[in-house]
Amino acid sequence: MRRLLRRAAASAPASPLTPETATAELRITGLSHRWANGQTVLDDCNLVIPKPGLWMLVGCNGSGKSTLFRLIAGLIEPQSGSISTDHQSALVFQNPDHQLLLPSCSSDLLLGMDQGLGNSERRERIRLRLEELGLAGLERRPIHALSGGQKQRLAIAGALASEASLLLLDEPTALLDPDSQSSVLAAVQELCRRPEAPLTALWITHRLEELTCADGAAEMRAGRIGPWMSGIKLQRRLQHGSSDR
Repeated sequence: MRRLLRRAAASAPASPLTPETATAELRITGLSHRWANGQTVLDDCNLVIPKPGLWMLVGCNGSGKSTLFRLIAGLIEPQSGSISTDHQSALVFQNPDHQLLLPSCSSDLLLGMDQGLGNSERRERIRLRLEELGLAGLERRPIHALSGGQKQRLAIAGALASEASLLLLDEPTALLDPDSQSSVLAAVQELCRRPEAPLTALWITHRLEELTCADGAAEMRAGRIGPWMSGIKLQRRLQHGSSDR
């Protein structure tokens, strides 16, 4: 796995969200970012994902969630603070049609694979990735013939085909019907809890009912992330109109 480490400022103050763990799946310290118009989008943001699992962030529009994901993925550079992970990350967007570029399931997965692999190994990896996401046997299926939930699971399979082990899922169920929402969430849960090589997933949601499936959940507000707590606890707090500041 590649190592990602970016520092643009001295160390930031400790936070309740950054426990003193020797290792972490993802560590963000003192991360701040402003747009060119001077608007602060992230303000001394701290986050530690201590172990593999499904971790969720919830927050209103403009709280900095999507910018945080772009910074973790390396699409933009932090102006101050640091991001450290031993994982290769991959973004999964809200709309899978913005991510699926080729005509069939297998051809789209090939796009992100190491081009140095032999044909037989590529075919086997495609088979495994599709099977993991409940899409077994659909190698030749045209993407336009897939349901919305199948497209989103294919987008996740494509992220895994690129050898990513840190998934950044930006409201992946927002455009899906209830059955498809459940299938996508269940598939990611299974990947994060499998006995061998469990994934680490950071999932943005506006659906409070999804928080009950999280291994940890936090609220993002005004460019900062609150402490991890159980998804059920955060769901209840938000439903009753209270939050940590």
